[in-house]
Amino acid sequence: MAALGEEFTLSAEALFAGPDGLLGVEPSDKTDHFLVTDRSRTVVLYKVSDQKPLGSWSVKQGQIITCPAVCNYQTGEHIVVHDNKVLRIWNNEDVNLDKVFKATLSAEVHKIHSIQGTEPLVLFEGGAVRGLEALLAEPQQKIEKVICDGEVIKWTKFFVVFRHPVLVFITEKDGNHYAYVQMFNSRNLSKYSLLLGQEEKSVTLNFTAYVDRKFISLMSLSSDGCIYETLIPIYPGDTEKNQRLVRSLLLKAVVSGITRNGVTLTALDQDHVAVLGPPLPSSKECLSIWNIKFQTLQTSKELPQGTSGQLWFYGENLFMLHGKCLTVVPYKCGSSSLAGALGKLKHTQDTGTQTMPHFVNWEMSQGCGLGSPNSEQPRILRRKKTEISLQPEVPASEQLLSTIKSGSEKHIEVELRKFLAKWTPDFHTAIGDILTGLLGRCKAEPSFYPQNCLMQLIQTHVLSYSLCPGLMDTALEKTDVQMLQLCLQQFPDIPESVTCACLKTFLSIGDDSLQGININMESIFDYSNTEQDEKMEEQSEILRNGFNAEKNYSNHNRDLSKKPQDSTEETSSCPVIPKRAALLNAILHSAYSETFLLPHLKDLPAQDITLFLQYLYFLYLKCSENATMTLPGIHPPTLSQIMDWICLLLDANFTVVLMIPEAKRLLINLYKFVKSQISVYSELNKIEVSFREIQKLNQEKNNTGLYSIEVLELF
Repeated sequence: MAALGEEFTLSAEALFAGPDGLLGVEPSDKTDHFLVTDRSRTVVLYKVSDQKPLGSWSVKQGQIITCPAVCNYQTGEHIVVHDNKVLRIWNNEDVNLDKVFKATLSAEVHKIHSIQGTEPLVLFEGGAVRGLEALLAEPQQKIEKVICDGEVIKWTKFFVVFRHPVLVFITEKDGNHYAYVQMFNSRNLSKYSLLLGQEEKSVTLNFTAYVDRKFISLMSLSSDGCIYETLIPIYPGDTEKNQRLVRSLLLKAVVSGITRNGVTLTALDQDHVAVLGPPLPSSKECLSIWNIKFQTLQTSKELPQGTSGQLWFYGENLFMLHGKCLTVVPYKCGSSSLAGALGKLKHTQDTGTQTMPHFVNWEMSQGCGLGSPNSEQPRILRRKKTEISLQPEVPASEQLLSTIKSGSEKHIEVELRKFLAKWTPDFHTAIGDILTGLLGRCKAEPSFYPQNCLMQLIQTHVLSYSLCPGLMDTALEKTDVQMLQLCLQQFPDIPESVTCACLKTFLSIGDDSLQGININMESIFDYSNTEQDEKMEEQSEILRNGFNAEKNYSNHNRDLSKKPQDSTEETSSCPVIPKRAALLNAILHSAYSETFLLPHLKDLPAQDITLFLQYLYFLYLKCSENATMTLPGIHPPTLSQIMDWICLLLDANFTVVLMIPEAKRLLINLYKFVKSQISVYSELNKIEVSFREIQKLNQEKNNTGLYSIEVLELF
């Protein structure tokens, strides 16, 4: 019996799919990572479980990607083709595609195929195939034309049969279809003419295939709404002749024949096929799974926002465009049997096992997760001699959910503590249901806000932002900075827009409001260092890392800093109170992607930008005072985090900061520190080179055992 899970959006932002959809969705070398190629200029690497992009690469303006990006599993690198002939190879550390490996080929590429355990194969528009290594060794080698004039490649598929790669591609010419099977172990290429069956009098729209022993089962979806099958032998008897194969009817009236757009199919296994299109008699687009063995519809899901007619599947996930967003639909296909096909298969479960879905929808689980019989362990009921009606025991989670609907905050808090003290098999699901119930009542009753209960649930360490997105939104509405700090410390998947919203709240809230709030202060240290302040006041020059920051600068720079003592006075004390500093440190520790964070940083007010830069500059000075370039404290910000955020703020708001009079002195000081750091690293490089030369000398000399003294001049 097949089933479709709850769908979720992989990309919340609309992709540049174009009228014909995306170029492709291909797996990467790591589990759960996928490369998505649009029809414009961009390749994005996604992690499905996190529902967030890990990297994005674009070709230059004026260039167009013409082939879906794939992964070379032998090297872990990514491969893409733009402008039909230009091949690019890069890895995750590369930022600019214009600076990565480039090879211009002599013929136009149709598609690159890559699967685990084999070398990537390049299929050219003329039907010729080359291995990637041979192609890179001689990019301008002559590429022969395999298919006839007028033939166009419509569909391709790459298999591994008995550890040997097999490539199948379908061509079309004047309404006729031809199948080519390329065997790479024997270099044999077979061609077949696909003849219409007696019942088939329509136009073929899409193809899919799977390998079954010695045959390739090629299935085609036609405009009459039926699925036809052709069995292609993997090992043909005569490769020289143009053999003919007849298509036979497999499934009748699968989709409506009214439309030809938004219709496709893909084989999930030898017994199940997924179909994208409007089923009869409906005209709405739908995703359905059919059992081709028993010719029955197993499950379906309506798609009200429409699709592009493209469907990919990897593992147990289906990928498609729903509207303009890339959507993932988990699915399950059980063993095919008559009882399962008719929906009468009894699902038995051992008493000691628990089943959990791969993706949990916390909003939907309240209605079907905790109250369902499958979520509880079976109970052994003893009957007496006389029949007695037994009332089932109400689970503790349901009792707590009932209390949340009408109980007081104090009563809910007491009951929640009792519940958390007892671990149950459905603990993770129950936590999500309880949090959903609390947030639902918060929206219904604005005066209801059980902060202690919410914080207890967060501290169970089983939640994340994607499982309870409404929690931080509610905390932002209530300006609950204590809750926001805890979420930033606990949740690893907070969107950049929410991180910036928290930063804006931390910078704008008044000092008086922060005084009465209990905030975790582990990340800060004692800023009142009296001895150090006195030392800095006595210095007439600013020294950083042992180098004079005023030295070797132009007269123009000296004019800008006529009063160095002003800078000392500005930076010797922290520009924010300790509680605000603890909140800002939580922002510095949060995970982010620079590409998605920069647009949101531009929305910060000018005063907040200046204050945050002053605080970051203060932290940098404190790091510079220590030889280890670290801050004291249990979990303080690192030097790398401080410098990264300074760069982010300046990149996003440099023009704004430049126009603020209060930030002028700060920019001058930052400029001095950059120059001093350049000097430091320059001298360190000299020392490193000198030590390398010393090491070489010591290796070349023979140890004679005599005592000697050597004086080395480094400068």
